[in-house]
Amino acid sequence: MTAALPTALYLPDGDGFRATDLTIGPWDPGLQHAGPVAALLAREAERVTAIPDGQTVRLAFDILAPVPVGPVQVTARLLRPGRRIELVEAVLTAGTADRPSMRLTAWRLRTSAVEGTPEVGVPLPGPERCRPETAAFFTTDVAYHRALDWRFAHGSFNSPGPAAAWTRPLCTLVEGEPMTPLQHLLVMTDAASGISAVLDWTRATFANVDLTVALVRPPAGAWLGVDAATTIGPGGAGQCFADLYDATGRIGRSSHTLFVETR
Repeated sequence: MTAALPTALYLPDGDGFRATDLTIGPWDPGLQHAGPVAALLAREAERVTAIPDGQTVRLAFDILAPVPVGPVQVTARLLRPGRRIELVEAVLTAGTADRPSMRLTAWRLRTSAVEGTPEVGVPLPGPERCRPETAAFFTTDVAYHRALDWRFAHGSFNSPGPAAAWTRPLCTLVEGEPMTPLQHLLVMTDAASGISAVLDWTRATFANVDLTVALVRPPAGAWLGVDAATTIGPGGAGQCFADLYDATGRIGRSSHTLFVETR
């Protein structure tokens, strides 16, 4: 039987946050999955914006060190202020560590009404027609894979190859706050290289060292989709690319760089 699930990924804790078990990643039960961390950094970046009605169009995350499941602190600042375009930096440290564990730089633009490219629809069946699935490779029952409701259009958590899935949140990011669509997108998108893994989880590790998300418009709605494929090179480097969707169409793309090692 599944243990009682936390209602949030993070709990406010003084001037920082404390990660719950829903942040636990697949490689070590003492380390966080990068998806919740990415969402927490984006939340902080949007809190210091000088363009409050703007849109975040590119988020580049560098994973500088593993993030333990425990207390974290986040800070943000404007690197390039502007009335129309700004660049924001957000940094996360863990516990008493002096050096950052993860860093975000995000471009934000002022919104303006223009004639956009016509939407072409979503080339995936809707979530109501997709298969629910739970990842089998997590070492604890309560972990990241329980934070979202996963519905697979094709592929699988538990078999190799490209995969596409819809997700909706089953918790909040920070206790007492609703999870925004952008936060949901980031919690989901860091798993793109996991759902499209081409290597056996028991025989190799393929953790990502970065995550980049480029958006043509903000995500909207409860269900968001990811359609991902991973390629591994002969020298131990991999790449995962994914198309990202909401219910009305494609909203952007993501990429991961993977560091691959045999166990």
